[in-house]
Amino acid sequence: MNHDYDVISAARNWMTDPTQNATPQQIVTEVFGSDVLTLDQLKARLSKPVYKSLQATLERGDKLDPSIADTVALAMKTWAMERGATHYTHWFQPLTGSTAEKHDSFVSPAGDGLAMATFSGNELIQAEPDASSFPSGGLRATFEARGYTAWDPSSPAFLMRHANGATLCIPTVFASWTGEALDNKTPLLRSTEALNKAVTPALHLFGASEGTRVGSSLGAEQEYFLIAEEYFYNRPDLVMTGRTLFGATPPRGQELEDHYFGAIPDRVLSFMTDAETQMYALGIPVKTRHNEVAPGQFEIAPIYENSNVAADHQQLIMQILRNTARKFGLVCLMHEKPFAGVNGSGKHCNWSMATDKGENLLEPGATPDKNLQFLFFCSAVIKAVDEHQDLLRISVASASNDHRLGANEAPPAIISIFLGSELTEILDRLESGQGGRGPEAGFLGLGSSVLPPLPRHAGDRNRTSPFAFTGNKFEFRAAGSSQSISMPITVLNTIVADAVSALTADLQAKLDSGLAIDDAVGEIVKATYSKHKRIIFNGDGYSEEWHVEAEKVRGLLNLRTSLDAIEHLTDTKNADLFSKYGVLTDRELAARQEIMYDIYFKTVNIEGETTEYIARAMILPASVKYLKDLYGAGNSKAVKGVIAEVEAAADELYDAIGGLYTQNQALGGEEIHEKAHHMRDHVLPAMSAVRVAADKLEKIVAEKHWPLPTYRQMLFVK
Repeated sequence: MNHDYDVISAARNWMTDPTQNATPQQIVTEVFGSDVLTLDQLKARLSKPVYKSLQATLERGDKLDPSIADTVALAMKTWAMERGATHYTHWFQPLTGSTAEKHDSFVSPAGDGLAMATFSGNELIQAEPDASSFPSGGLRATFEARGYTAWDPSSPAFLMRHANGATLCIPTVFASWTGEALDNKTPLLRSTEALNKAVTPALHLFGASEGTRVGSSLGAEQEYFLIAEEYFYNRPDLVMTGRTLFGATPPRGQELEDHYFGAIPDRVLSFMTDAETQMYALGIPVKTRHNEVAPGQFEIAPIYENSNVAADHQQLIMQILRNTARKFGLVCLMHEKPFAGVNGSGKHCNWSMATDKGENLLEPGATPDKNLQFLFFCSAVIKAVDEHQDLLRISVASASNDHRLGANEAPPAIISIFLGSELTEILDRLESGQGGRGPEAGFLGLGSSVLPPLPRHAGDRNRTSPFAFTGNKFEFRAAGSSQSISMPITVLNTIVADAVSALTADLQAKLDSGLAIDDAVGEIVKATYSKHKRIIFNGDGYSEEWHVEAEKVRGLLNLRTSLDAIEHLTDTKNADLFSKYGVLTDRELAARQEIMYDIYFKTVNIEGETTEYIARAMILPASVKYLKDLYGAGNSKAVKGVIAEVEAAADELYDAIGGLYTQNQALGGEEIHEKAHHMRDHVLPAMSAVRVAADKLEKIVAEKHWPLPTYRQMLFVK
């Protein structure tokens, strides 16, 4: 067996038995990236001309030379088979929000009853899945089934292991026969190139070399819940929809705030360690793990990497967490709001821009007031977010995220920027003509000589802001825990590219007029901040006062539900923006809007029918059975009182079920837009009425009769 795979096996054995032949140092140094076909691995297997050609594509964005495909394919196949792979797949990200794969064997008949392992350049570069079977928003009909996956060399191939072997996964894009993007990755790659083309001319004005390339970097935190497997399969709502459609609030939820950052339970820690080791092997730079706010809620967070690779890794993180949980008798829930009344789950996207030399363009340095390049690019982000609040809100729009956004545990639906006191003061002083910065932050004295003095940060954190500057990056906190991060990052890349392009044109004009660069940048930053500072808010984003101020005083958008947001996706402003930078054509944009409506409708429709089924077939019969017991329990005042309570709640539930049935049957019209709005305006309120009555019954029906595991049981199992 290959040495690399020996190390991986030993590391996984070590997790359950530390006496095995792997050490923590081996897990970190030898396992990390061992299931990834890195550039170093390719360099050792390719001729120098082939490697240099591929390297030019990866590092400089040169066009891929198809003539090297056979050589690269042979290297890939050899590497993968040495590590136990028998099949390969084009791994892509259709518009379902998850990933897709079709496996083909390396084995091909060679005649005379023999077989040989083959994998050609053509098989590497292109495959043909069925385009009509994935969401296309009308771009592909059933009789127009041809679609193509195309190798994305900017994201490394990797192995996905299973109990009996491994599969070589080749990251690809997915397009229709007519060339439209049918996936999340293609627009992300296009937006990255748009960002590069917009930012590099600005960097040249600041003195960067002509060969500099720019991309976006990302670290995406992932929140999730864990519950015991036996409870999951006894909850049809969790199985069918990913969230609990019923559940009375338990006496104890997260009020004591004792779960957050608490000691991680042993079974959960074992699960995390197993999952992290698999992620290490795939080169996923996971860094942080901890208990989150709600009981049973946790978080894992990687550090920064190229946005394209980070998007791939995010999909793998979700897959690994779900698969690994089952090994420990757990189920991983990634719905944005699996339990009402406690903290929901998000996916905070920490976004920045960086050069190919590793320079972070949003790093303010020790003297941000004098860092003209930083102030220029920071101003561009402020301009981008203000002008395209709608697109950022649309990028996180879903039926499931609607349960989280706007509550007192997630960013509001109003998009605003938190800059922190120091940066806001610097921009305020620049606008007023003062310049410079306020007093230094200094150190915190902790009142004990044994404790070290801690440097005080110049600004606090604001967890209520949907888009917060956090030292050298912006944290987009509104993304949902179950969604692909590709759309939010595509939007961020594109809107910032547009803003940088506009400011660069202004800067070039001022320089051409003879203005010194310091003065030119100062004028641009001042004008940009003055025009767009309405988007900056450092206060409590949850307060009612902010909602009033944001809408009525500042004129910011408050797109309260996903459907309010989705309808703006194809606005002329947005269509022109995506078309201008070659990120999405009008047809591709319209198709995505149609898919968002369709997924919203189907999500709520499934929830509505599941609510009706559980209430009618499980909860109502349980109430009747309990009443039967009560009728035979005598005529005491207590029995009569309980009977009256149960009868009233059961009658309320029965009537509510009838109302929900009517709305479920109506569907709302023929067009998907009409159906989606019917779900929001009629089915969701009818579901709520059913839940209110059912949750009343949960609190009075005897526990032995209640057909569903309760919040008390599910949230506190360790």
